[in-house]
Amino acid sequence: MKNVDIKNVDIKNVDMKNILAVPENTVINTVDDMLDLMMNMQHQHNCNTLIIDSKQLNPAFFDLKTGFAGEMLQKFSTYRMRLGITGDFSVYRSKSLHDFIRESNKRGKIVFADTAENAKALIGAQPERLNMNNPQ
Repeated sequence: MKNVDIKNVDIKNVDMKNILAVPENTVINTVDDMLDLMMNMQHQHNCNTLIIDSKQLNPAFFDLKTGFAGEMLQKFSTYRMRLGITGDFSVYRSKSLHDFIRESNKRGKIVFADTAENAKALIGAQPERLNMNNPQ
């Protein structure tokens, strides 16, 4: 992964949540790439939400059989962060992927939307559900 220029990132605030739009030149090929990005943004910008374009993710992310998505998304749960993934998901024919997208959008921790603005709206509309007695 290229080092992210943390001085030139797009940080928005939605309902007291700092949201980072991942720079276009950033590509996430591995779980470690995402973890590095998450930790940098969380510690340097106090961001708890990332928005990334689907084209910036390793294509294996969208093949649920690889386990790549599950492993990556587990990091967001562990570190209590949110993720918005933007793009055209109709290009994927997997019923299980579309079911996963639908269920993820209901929970609001990981959302899939056609645009960054729609992802921010989905994230902003979701109440904080994580607590120690009812982990997700």
